[in-house]
Amino acid sequence: MIIKESPQDHIVDPVDPIIVACEATGNPPPVFTWTRNGVYLNVARDPQVSMRWRSGTLEIFFWGRPDDYEGVYQCTATNEFGSALSSYISLRVSSKPARTWLKEYLEPVSVVVGLPLILPCNPPVGPPKPDTYWLNSTMVPIHQDRRVSKAENGDLYFSSIVAEDAFTNYVCVARFPFTNTIQQKPPLILQVLTGLCLRNYFLFSHTAPKFLKPKGTTSTTMAMLGEELILECFAAGVPTPSIKWTKDWQEMSMTGKKLENFNKTLRIKNVSMDDGGDYICSASNRMGSLDHVITVRVKSVPFWVEKPESLVLSRDDSGSIVCRADGIPRPQIQWLVNGEPISGEKNNSFIYNQVHCQALSKGGLGTLEGSRHMILPNGTLEIRNTKLQDQGSYVCVASNVIGRDEKEVQLEVKGQYLEKFLMTKDEDSLSIADVYRRDEGVYTCRVKSELEEVTASAKLTVMDRPDPPSDLEISDPSERSVRLTWIPGLSNHSPIKEYVVQFTEDLLADYWLLPSSWKNLSSYPGSLNSVILQLTPFVEYRFRVIAVNGIGPSKPSWPSEYYQTGGAVPDAIPRNIQGMGSGVFRNNMEISWEPLEYREWNGPKLGYMVWWRRRDSREEWKNYTTYWWCSYIIYDTDTFTPYEIKVQAVNFFGYGPESPIVLGYSGEDRPVAAPSDLSVSDIESTKLTVHWDPVARADIMGDIKEYKVWLLSCTGKFMPLIKTKSFKANGPRLSGTLIGLVPYSNYRMYIVVANNRYEGPPSNTIEFQTPEGVPSIPRSFRIMHRHYDTIYLDWEEPAEPNGILTGYILKYQTLNITLGDRILVEYIPPNITYFSLRRFDRYTRYKFSLAAQTETGVGEAFTEESPHFTTEEYTRDQVDIVTQGWFIGLMCAVALLVLIMLIVFFIKRSRGGKYPESRQGRSQGVIEHIGRRTNSDDSLMEYGEGEEIEFNEDGSFIGEYTGVSKRTIDRSPYHDSSEPTSPVAIYSFA
Repeated sequence: MIIKESPQDHIVDPVDPIIVACEATGNPPPVFTWTRNGVYLNVARDPQVSMRWRSGTLEIFFWGRPDDYEGVYQCTATNEFGSALSSYISLRVSSKPARTWLKEYLEPVSVVVGLPLILPCNPPVGPPKPDTYWLNSTMVPIHQDRRVSKAENGDLYFSSIVAEDAFTNYVCVARFPFTNTIQQKPPLILQVLTGLCLRNYFLFSHTAPKFLKPKGTTSTTMAMLGEELILECFAAGVPTPSIKWTKDWQEMSMTGKKLENFNKTLRIKNVSMDDGGDYICSASNRMGSLDHVITVRVKSVPFWVEKPESLVLSRDDSGSIVCRADGIPRPQIQWLVNGEPISGEKNNSFIYNQVHCQALSKGGLGTLEGSRHMILPNGTLEIRNTKLQDQGSYVCVASNVIGRDEKEVQLEVKGQYLEKFLMTKDEDSLSIADVYRRDEGVYTCRVKSELEEVTASAKLTVMDRPDPPSDLEISDPSERSVRLTWIPGLSNHSPIKEYVVQFTEDLLADYWLLPSSWKNLSSYPGSLNSVILQLTPFVEYRFRVIAVNGIGPSKPSWPSEYYQTGGAVPDAIPRNIQGMGSGVFRNNMEISWEPLEYREWNGPKLGYMVWWRRRDSREEWKNYTTYWWCSYIIYDTDTFTPYEIKVQAVNFFGYGPESPIVLGYSGEDRPVAAPSDLSVSDIESTKLTVHWDPVARADIMGDIKEYKVWLLSCTGKFMPLIKTKSFKANGPRLSGTLIGLVPYSNYRMYIVVANNRYEGPPSNTIEFQTPEGVPSIPRSFRIMHRHYDTIYLDWEEPAEPNGILTGYILKYQTLNITLGDRILVEYIPPNITYFSLRRFDRYTRYKFSLAAQTETGVGEAFTEESPHFTTEEYTRDQVDIVTQGWFIGLMCAVALLVLIMLIVFFIKRSRGGKYPESRQGRSQGVIEHIGRRTNSDDSLMEYGEGEEIEFNEDGSFIGEYTGVSKRTIDRSPYHDSSEPTSPVAIYSFA
C-alpha cells in the first residue's frame, strides 16, 4: 500500500537533488519501480538518478539541465502478493526567470473621466501559475466593486473612470503558492483629465454599455470534459452596467455553476456534456442594453469504457479482445499488431468507424483470416479457431482531434511454439539483424532434454520514430491567428516530446505572389494537438506538422488546406529615415528610408506618407504620399537648414503608425573659414601633437565631418592624415596626435575643416623638423668565403638612415661549443661597408649581428650565421672567379703583351750578331742611353728593377724564365754570356 507520494502537480525549484517521493508498506517489503511518460525508468543505468534505500523515493541530480527530467512519473510497489500504483505525478521545474517580472519603466496613463480603462498586469507565467492582486504603493488592496474589478489573467478593468481614481497609484502583485514568493510590478500612475467643457463632459457622463471583454457580440470557446471552465464578461458604460447570464436564451440552472466577481465571472467546476451550448452575457444600464453570445463546445480526449485485456487461448479455440472507448468528438478505433499499422488488404480487413482494423501475426508468418475474425460495432475483436500465427502484441488505439489513448495486450496461443528460429545446443543467444517493428513480441526459448524441459520468455519492444500526425484541421480564423488541430500518430513506444509546426507562405504583393519553402513556425509540447498559430495579415499559408520523440522526427504530415489571413493596416515603421542634401545642389533635401519587407505590408497597395517641416518654426506639417519610391526630394530650401521628418506606411486598409521624428538637413555648401592658430608640440621622431582653434559652427555651412591635416614632406608629396572625429562648433581649443612621421625630415603642414560634401580653405602653414631616430636594418648583408681561412662580409647602408649615421656595430661569436660563446664587438666607421675575419680552421662557423647607429641610438640588427664552408666550396669559388669576364679579359691582355715582346725579340735577333765593342764600351753605351731615356720610354730594365737583364742567344730571359731568383744574379757590370739588345730598337717599335 502506498503511504506517501509527491503531489500530482509536483513543481520544484532547480536545486539538486529533486525529490520525487514514493513510500509503501508490505510483507515482504515491496520492490519499487518507476515509469516516466509511460516508459520504464532504468534507475540503475542513469547516473543522475538514484533511489533511496528500502524506499521508492527518487533523487534526481539534473546537473544544470532540469528540463530533461520533466514529465509524468508513476511509482509501482510490488511483492509476491501483488502491486500498488501511485498517482500520476507531473514533475515540473520552476525557474527564477519564469517567476520574475522584466524590468521596465511604466509611463503615466492619462485618461478622460467617464471613459473605460484596462490596466494590464501580465504576470510571470511560472510555473506555478501565480495568484494576482492589485495594491497601492502602501500595500493596501485596491477596492473592487461593480465598476472596478480584476479579471482571471490579472488585468484590472474600469467600467468608467472617475476623478477619485487618480488619488492613488496601482501596483500589480503576483504570489507564487509553491515557493511562497511575491513579485510586484513597478507602480503605475493614473492621470485623470477633468478640464473639459460641460458639454463634452455630459457626453461621457451617460453612455450605453460596450463590451470590453470579450470583444464584439459573439465568441466561441472550447471546454474539456471534466475540467474547469471560466467565462468572463466585462462591460463599459455610465452608469456602471449590470451583468446577467442566461443559457440558450433561457433561465440558467446554477447546478455545478457559480457566479463571482460581481456577476462578471461564471465558473463551472466540472464540465459535463450538458454544459455545452450558448451562454448569453447581458449588460444593461439606463442608456440601453447589449448581449454577447459565448458558444461553449464541450470536447474530451478519448476515454475507455472498457479496456482491452490480455488473452490466453488454446489452439483452435475462440475468444475476443474488448476495446470500447468514447470521447467528444467520438474517437476512431484502430488496431495494431506487433507495432505495425494494420494494412488495408481487402481479404483481411474489417471496417469500423471509418478505420481499417487488421491483425498481423508475429514476424509476418501469416495474416488474420477474414473468415475467422470479426470486429464488432463497439470495436471488440473476435477471433475464432486461433492459430499459431494469431499470437502476438495487440494494440487498440482510440483517437480524436483532442488527443489519443492506446492499450496494449498480449494474445498467447498455447499448444504450439515458433519454429522460425532454430538454435544449436552450443548457442546461448538469438540475434535478429535489421530489426523492424514487425519483430516486436514475446520470444520464448525452450530447452528440452530426455529428462526435463525448461522455457524462458522475453518481450521485445521495438522503439521507432513516431508516425506523422494526420487530419490537420483549421478553425477559429482571424486576421492574425488561426487554430490548427491534428490527430497524433503512433508514438512507437517512445513518448512524443514535441510537435514542430511548419508553414509555407505566399506573400500577396500588388501584382504577384512570392512563394516560399517550408519553414519552422513554432514548436509545442507533445501533450498538445490543438494550438493557436500567430500569423501575419494578408498572407496565404499552408501548414504541416512533424512529431518528435527520443528516436527522432517523424515524416511530415500531409499539408493542410490553404488558408489566407485577412488584411490589416501596416504594423511596421519605415526604418533608417534620413534627410540630407541631394546631388550638386545645396537648396534641396532628399528624404529616404528603407522599404518594408513584403511580409510587413499587411495588405495591397503599399505606399509611404512623408511628413516634414522646418524645425523651430510655426510652419504646418507638409506631406506627400509615394507608392513606388523610397525617397522624396524637397526643393527650394535654405542652405543647411534643419527639418523635422517622419514617415508612415499606408496600404489599402489604412495608415500605419508614424515613425519617431528624425532631424534632417538640407544641402551643404563649402565652409567659409579655416581653423586658426595652428601649432605643434611634443615633437618626436615619428609623432607629434597638433593644436588648432576650431571653426565657428555657422562658418562650416553644413554638418561638421572632420578636421583634415595635410603634410608636405621634403619630397614634395602630400600625405594626408584624416581625423575621423567630428568636433562640435564653438568648442575649446582642439588637438590631436599625428603618427607615422619620418625621422630627421622637414615638413610643412596646414589644416582644413570638412563637412559631408566640401573641404574649407587651408589654415596658416607651419614648418617643423622631426629629430633623428634610429636607423633601419642594413641592406644586402652577405657572407663570403674567398680563402680557406678568411670570411668576408659586406653590406649596404640602411634604406632609412633616419639621421646621420655614426657607424656600424658588428657583433659575432663562434658557434663551436668547444671554443666558447664569447661575443666580440667591432665598431666600424660609417664609410666602411665591409669586414674580413680570419677563421681558426675550415670548420669554424660564426653568428654575425650587424646594426647601424645614429646619435639617437642603435637601430634594428641583421643577424645571420655563416654557412658550412669546405675545401670543395673554396675550389668552386675559384672556378667561379676564373669564369668571370673581367678575369678572362685580364689574362688575354697579359698574353698579348708577352706575344708582342716575343716578336720584338725575334726581330732584334734577325738584324745583327755580336758587337765588336769592348765590354766597357757596351756598358757605357747602355748607361748613356739610360740617361737619355724619357718618362714615356719603355725599357726591358723595368722588369729587372733598374738592373740589366741578360738574354740567351735565342733571345729568351735568363733569370725570370729559368726559375733563377734575381737575388742570385751576378751584379757585375760585365757578363760574358749575355749580349744586351739595343734599347733604341725597342723604343722605336713601341
